Amino acid sequence: MQRFDSNLRQSAIDRHRENVDKLIKATTEDLGFSNGKPVVTYVIYKSLLHWKVFEAERTNVFDRLITVFGAAIQKEEDNKHMAYWLSSTSTLLFLIQKSLSSASGKPPQPTSFIGRMAQSFRKSPSYSNLEIVRQVEGKQPALLFKMQLTAYVEKIYGLVRDNLKKELSQHISCCIQTAREKGNTPPSMFWQHIIESLNGMLKTLEEYHVPTILDQKIFAQVFAYINVQLFNSLLLRRECCSFSHGEYLKTGLTELELWCSHATEEYADSSWEELKHTRQAVGFLVVHQKSKIKYDHLITELCPILNVQQLYKICTHYADDIYKTPSVDPKVISDLKGHTEGLENADNTSFLLEDDPCIPFTVDDLVNFLHEKDFAEMKPTCYLVDNPDFKFLVE
Repeated sequence: MQRFDSNLRQSAIDRHRENVDKLIKATTEDLGFSNGKPVVTYVIYKSLLHWKVFEAERTNVFDRLITVFGAAIQKEEDNKHMAYWLSSTSTLLFLIQKSLSSASGKPPQPTSFIGRMAQSFRKSPSYSNLEIVRQVEGKQPALLFKMQLTAYVEKIYGLVRDNLKKELSQHISCCIQTAREKGNTPPSMFWQHIIESLNGMLKTLEEYHVPTILDQKIFAQVFAYINVQLFNSLLLRRECCSFSHGEYLKTGLTELELWCSHATEEYADSSWEELKHTRQAVGFLVVHQKSKIKYDHLITELCPILNVQQLYKICTHYADDIYKTPSVDPKVISDLKGHTEGLENADNTSFLLEDDPCIPFTVDDLVNFLHEKDFAEMKPTCYLVDNPDFKFLVE
């Protein structure tokens, strides 16, 4: 009898291993989307719940999943591939974060008969798709997995963002280069290339249902990058501080503003605000009768976001290559220089903007943005549902 029980247990262990193998194999494939959510997320999460992996003191399932995620980011230059995994890992992180709770974080136990009955119904194992998330007390392997998953979400987000920056950098360089030589390409084409790149990324993020909070962060950081490149070019290149180049940049800013309008706040969010340094500098370059601008008006109304070092650079570099009008009054230049004394000696590049490579979101941001009900109508249409051992996916 004891030998029979031992064989039975071993058979169950072997069967579980086979099912884990099937899950891992499935996660390496593109399972598509259901109701705007990645099927692979649903399959992984439901399997971990059903097998009680979150509550396990020891398991290798998490390690195997991390291996899958690690292999996925090897195709880091493939935006569509990375968008698929950004969508999948971020939504999985949301579900796991909602599920894991410590014993001290559990709600107080009801004392009334009705309260206990209600709780028993809520905890019924035969929960439906309307109750996707189940709270569990995660053990150390589960908590470690959540930390590793968070790191992968951040890594993939950074790769997608940086891919777009890299794609835009060559077009931005061409926009800056037009200050010296136009070449045979119409200058407006460079702005169109930037818009096409932004549209391409927006289409990819929509196609792979990346949570829009991440889309917003990507575009905000990319617009901040555009701002840094364009603004710093004005401070470092005298030929960029001209009236004609100001008009050229103004045309490009109009294109970017239109893009933000078409993308709507759902995706563009604060992107337009990230260009404020360039917008104010361009506003100065194209304004007429600069010699009449007073110091206070310059620093408080025309360019309030720019510091005195930046204003001094632009005002002294400025040249009107069309109307041949002068820059600001020498008294304004003198006042600006007086406020910069001692600053330039400390750091000759302190007036330049720097690109911020930080990860601008937290797990709590995801939790506050996504909703459990968004997963309620999912239908995991993948080959695993035909396997009797995975019938829990459609229960």
